[in-house]
Amino acid sequence: MSENKLSPPAVVAAKLQGCTNLKLRQLTRRITQHYDAELSQAGLKTTQYSLLSHVLKLGPIRPGDLAQAMKMEASTLTRNLKPLVAAGWVQLGEGVDGRSRLITITPAGCEKRQAAQRHWKMAQTSLNRLLGMPRMLALHALIDESLVLLANSTTGETAE
Repeated sequence: MSENKLSPPAVVAAKLQGCTNLKLRQLTRRITQHYDAELSQAGLKTTQYSLLSHVLKLGPIRPGDLAQAMKMEASTLTRNLKPLVAAGWVQLGEGVDGRSRLITITPAGCEKRQAAQRHWKMAQTSLNRLLGMPRMLALHALIDESLVLLANSTTGETAE
């Protein structure tokens, strides 16, 4: 039996206390609250800033491709896009055929995202300061490694 290369021996020997899903959801809620508090000064929520950023980077893009890139359900994407469309920050246009659509960021959306980016940077910097860079680097590494392992598990592969 091979030992997991990602876990230090002391962590392997320890017993888990509580539900991993609950702990991760609590952490993500607290971090989202931290970013939302800062981004609200630009009139956006974290989800809206993320959508604007992805559409800016990847667009014009089909809704299904954007949902896949953001690792979210298509119905969640549709629901989250509605306020951005209503505000005039993104637009849904025709795609290559009559059945497909493309999401594009508008000039107003680019301006909104740029204004919000300063607040995002402030939230990121203050979170780095609150948790400390060694912890943030370790957290990012654990998240990245976990995402790879989970992606492999959904395709039937195993990581060693």
